[in-house]
Amino acid sequence: MSSEVGSLISQCLKGQQPAFVELFSRYRGMVYGLCLRMLRHREDAEDATQETFLRVAKNLHRWDNSKRFEPWLLTIAGNRCRTRLARLANKPNSVTLEHCPEDSSHLDASAALLSEEVRQALETVRTEFRDAFTMFYERELSYAEIAEELNVPLGTVKTWVHRARRDLIRILQERGALYA
Repeated sequence: MSSEVGSLISQCLKGQQPAFVELFSRYRGMVYGLCLRMLRHREDAEDATQETFLRVAKNLHRWDNSKRFEPWLLTIAGNRCRTRLARLANKPNSVTLEHCPEDSSHLDASAALLSEEVRQALETVRTEFRDAFTMFYERELSYAEIAEELNVPLGTVKTWVHRARRDLIRILQERGALYA
């Protein structure tokens, strides 16, 4: 490790903000490059870069100064990217609209009605299914996070979310709120 980097890190550990700004400026490009290669989307790479430096700021005191700083930093960046990729893999794909209608008031009213129908239908779904479904779609937790929170196996969570979705569709079709 260069003495310049060591000095910069020592200043960061003493809470000197300009030193952390310098550390960020020095390594931002390297971290962003890694994140962009791993995530392949500029916005995700920018977010992962920020998350990396937040982790570095919180855990800089844990860095072993007898070792090089860059591998430690890039390990954190890689871990942030892998976490983000795992989350993205467990979320349903979103759809982007190319053109939004000018007058969407009728859509807002329909969405409100459908939302109320879904809420009522969800109340009739088995509790475990509903809880897993809500955590996945409303709280946007991954299957692994839900499994940990509910203290059940990952496969069980996937089954519960699937069954909640299946039951919800059936109930909405029976109520005439959704057509097959």
